[in-house]
Amino acid sequence: MDWLQQVDGYCERLGPDYWAEPVNAVTNAAFLIAALLMAWRLRALPPGLGHAMVAVLAAIGIGSYLFHTHANRLTGLMDVLPILIFILLYVFAASRDYLGWKGWQAGLAVLAFFPYAAVMLVFFQMVAPWLGSSAGYAPVPVLILLYAYLLWAKAPATAQGLAIGAGILTLSLTFRTLDGPLCTTLPVGTHFLWHIFNGVMLGWMIEVWRRHRLAAMGPRG
Repeated sequence: MDWLQQVDGYCERLGPDYWAEPVNAVTNAAFLIAALLMAWRLRALPPGLGHAMVAVLAAIGIGSYLFHTHANRLTGLMDVLPILIFILLYVFAASRDYLGWKGWQAGLAVLAFFPYAAVMLVFFQMVAPWLGSSAGYAPVPVLILLYAYLLWAKAPATAQGLAIGAGILTLSLTFRTLDGPLCTTLPVGTHFLWHIFNGVMLGWMIEVWRRHRLAAMGPRG
């Protein structure tokens, strides 16, 4: 495989130049801004899983920026790999901290994500072929809503926060999906809105976890 082979997958890109996707490139700042904000918001918690999620959130922004400036297979991997890592970290955090599972059980939930995602990917490709490459992300809001359902009686505030996160992600995926179909009428495309709303969504998901952790720790002082 030629890892440096050029990739042209978005409406805004019209050539191989560094700034062929200026809007898509610059809007990755949303991930970095969200990471900085959440690093500050997590200051009351000891270093741990939340800070790891913040670091991966920043890596998402960097990887996506590289992909939208150096559009090739290698930077494409640098774009999607941090997203996968964030999902796996959050599955572990949600299973351990929201559901109260032991560490090894949360680890099994992380492993279970792979067959779950594979089956759901085939499902969405069958029932919603218009999703295109966004079908790979579609299982995630469904999983978030599943956790929200499981938590609705036990931790309603956290469940509501997760449902909001699933809603933001669904909106974000809508913009990602519409990038190609709207290309003739909107030359800049809509992929940049995927970046903005996804940055908001990922930051919000860390915030939901932060609030849950602080509530579990109880009043201090």
